[in-house]
Amino acid sequence: MVAPAPPPRTVRCLILGAGPAGYTAAVYAARALLNPVLICGLTPGGQLTITTDVENYPGFAEVIQGPWLMDQMREQAQHVGTEVINDIVVAADLSSRPFALTCDSGQTWLAETLIIATGAEAKWLGLESEKKFQGFGVSACATCDGFFYRGKSVVVAGGGNTAVEEALFLTKFAAKVTLVHRRAELRAEKILQERLFANDKIEVIWDHAVDEVLGAEDPLGVTGVRLRHVASGAVRDLACDGLFVAIGHAPASELFKGQLAMDGAGYLDVAAGGASTAIKGVFAAGDVTDHIYRQAVTAAGMGCMAALDAVRLLAEEDHAAAHHPITHAEAEKIGTW
Repeated sequence: MVAPAPPPRTVRCLILGAGPAGYTAAVYAARALLNPVLICGLTPGGQLTITTDVENYPGFAEVIQGPWLMDQMREQAQHVGTEVINDIVVAADLSSRPFALTCDSGQTWLAETLIIATGAEAKWLGLESEKKFQGFGVSACATCDGFFYRGKSVVVAGGGNTAVEEALFLTKFAAKVTLVHRRAELRAEKILQERLFANDKIEVIWDHAVDEVLGAEDPLGVTGVRLRHVASGAVRDLACDGLFVAIGHAPASELFKGQLAMDGAGYLDVAAGGASTAIKGVFAAGDVTDHIYRQAVTAAGMGCMAALDAVRLLAEEDHAAAHHPITHAEAEKIGTW
């Protein structure tokens, strides 16, 4: 016998996503006494859970661990009054307020305001060895991890703007950067290509794909990559200290297609200088709306903005309701009586 679904729960502020944007939004919403509920989703902690050393988050003189930082954010959000739910939202109806969101558990949430901080995930090559060395020599963020490759040799996989930008950035630290691309020409913008080809630290290997990540077990770390020629299938090994996978990111916005405006890549559109979407009461923050910076600190800042926008909206509506109470007939019409 299937257990009946629990009754719907109403919340003033519902937050989707347990990364820096979501947890920061939760802290600000809780401090404004909104009693927020945060639903963690598929990857609690976001991309920082697969990042070992973090050296660029403000406030820490020593290197910290990504998973530890996310644990701290979660504890802070809960300490100030956030209810954290380990569940996954499978359906969302944003056609009217309160917004109705249904979870995998069967729980339905009715949210007066909604903050979407579902993040984005790096696209990976899909190799078992790649997964094994994630955080131990395999990365998808040169800005985050490039510093650790001073004087070393790294490989960048990809051929678009992201790959070229990552390769150029890595030349600030690495002694040599090898860009591996499966085609005979790059997809990146011409000006980026010019900068790449003019940099004597960068070598490009054409018509090859990364077939395997090679590494040591104790300590765990990358020692090279195995390359496969796309046409002939011939393989060769290339020694390196790290692999940066730069084939793009995928924002976790699928749930809102057809309801919220987004760009061609799926990043949610928000008002310039703010976190408001085109739907009143719905806000977005972090990597789900940011394809440029993609940093923990920028995501946290956006989470703060989204929460403050939600707080401001609810305060204005509360004030209006207190000074202009609705009539019985109006209440019946909108179904709140």
